Amino acid sequence: MERLGDMHVREFQNMMHRIYFHRDYERGAVGTFDWLVEEIEELGEALKEKNTKAMEDEFADVLAWLASLANVVNIDLEKAALIKYNNKCPKCQEIPCRCSF
Repeated sequence: MERLGDMHVREFQNMMHRIYFHRDYERGAVGTFDWLVEEIEELGEALKEKNTKAMEDEFADVLAWLASLANVVNIDLEKAALIKYNNKCPKCQEIPCRCSF
């Protein structure tokens, strides 16, 4: 079995598809998005508490639910991210980003 550290985003998304797609598809995009939002809120709580173990768990859950949502709406996360970011900031086109906020 491949270690997660050696896994590409597409491989992780495919793993989530194999494990959860049937349930996620039944739930639909809006329902799956609602679960993602709930996990992001839990991540926020873990960040406020500065609880490293909880942060690790919640980051993993956010990534899993994001991949699941992308599967439901048929988006390749790895492709989308690489097209948009292409090794530079998509707004200012610089590395590191020099956008003013």
